[in-house]
Amino acid sequence: MDTAPLILLAAGGTGGHLFPAEALGVELIRRGFRVRLATDARALRYGGLFSRETIDVVPSETVRSRTPWSLAYTGLMLGYGLVVALGLVRRLKPAAVVGFGGYPTVPPLIAAKLLGVPGIVHDANAVLGRANRFLSGRVNAIATSLPGVLDRDPALAAKTTTVGTPMRPAILAAAAVNYAAPEPNGPLRMLVVGGSQGARVMSDIVPGAIERLAPALWSRLVLTQQVREEDMTRVRAIYDRIRIKAELAPFFSDLPARLASSHLVVSRSGAGTVAELAAIGRPSILVPLPGSIDQDQFANAGVLERTDGAIRIAQAEFTSERLAAEISALAAEPARLTAMAANARKVGRLDAAARLADLVVKVAGI
Repeated sequence: MDTAPLILLAAGGTGGHLFPAEALGVELIRRGFRVRLATDARALRYGGLFSRETIDVVPSETVRSRTPWSLAYTGLMLGYGLVVALGLVRRLKPAAVVGFGGYPTVPPLIAAKLLGVPGIVHDANAVLGRANRFLSGRVNAIATSLPGVLDRDPALAAKTTTVGTPMRPAILAAAAVNYAAPEPNGPLRMLVVGGSQGARVMSDIVPGAIERLAPALWSRLVLTQQVREEDMTRVRAIYDRIRIKAELAPFFSDLPARLASSHLVVSRSGAGTVAELAAIGRPSILVPLPGSIDQDQFANAGVLERTDGAIRIAQAEFTSERLAAEISALAAEPARLTAMAANARKVGRLDAAARLADLVVKVAGI
C-alpha cells in the first residue's frame, strides 16, 4: 500500500470544506490510492476519515480586512505557509493536490504549481470562493458542484467540470432514508443549525418564533437546535418556560442522521449544508449569511428556492414573526413539506465523489 500513488487533499478547517475532502478521500482509498490532508489547526477537532497521523497543518491566514497591517499579516502567514507546503510536497511527492476552498488551500496548491505537481480545485458554492478564484488560473482543472459557475469566463470554463459535491458516507446513508411527512397530530421534528461556528441569529430569532406558535404546535414540536455556549442559558429558559421538547447543543457529531430524521430544517445556507439538504432531500428554511463580498450563501439558497425545495429568507427579513408564520403554514400542509423534500432531492447528486475521483485520476495521469 505504501507504493500506491498519494493524493494530497487541501481544505479549510470547516465542515463545508472538510466534508467533501473526506468524501473524495473515501472514494480514492476505495480505488487503492493513499490520501493525506493539508489544512489548518481547526480541522483537528473533526473526526472521520482523517486522523492526526494523516493531517499536515499548514500555516495560513484569511483576508479579514483591507487595512495595510491586516493585508501584510495575511501575506506574511501565507508566505510562511508556502515555505511549509513546499517542504511537504517535496517530501510526500503526491501525484496531485486537490483543494476544496478556504485560504489554507493556497500554500499547498501554489507549492504544487511551483513543483510541477498537477493541481485541481473544487468549489461547492454557486459563486467561486475567493481562495479558489485566486487559484483558478494556477491549477490544471476546476471542479464545481453546480453548472454555469464560470460560464462568463471562457478561459476558466474550458477547464471546468461539473461534478457535484462529494458526500461523505454518513450523508449517503442518510440519503437512503425516505422522507415521511408529519402526521396531522403527530410529532413535528425540526432541526435548527447555524453553520460550523453556530449563528447567534438563530438564538435571537428562533425561540421567539416558537413562542408565537399556537399552543397545539408546542405539544407536537420536537426541536433540535445548535446553540452557542454563550447563548445556551437564555435559549433553554424560553423553551423550558413553554415546555417545548428541545435538545440543545453547540455541535452535533451525528448531524447527517439528524437531518434525515427531520421534517423541517432551519439553517444557514453554506455550500455543504445546501448540498446535503439536496442529497438527503429535506425541506428547509434558509437564512443566508449577510455581508459576504460575493453573496455566496444567498446564491446557494437560491438553488433550492428556485426548485421549491426551500424557503429563502434574507437575514434582514428573518424575524420571529416571519419564521413563526412560515413554520405554522408548513405544519398545516404536510403535502407541501413532502413536495419540498422531493424537489430538494432532485437537485442532489450522490455520485459526485466518483465523478471527482475520475477527474483527479485523469489530471494526475495515473
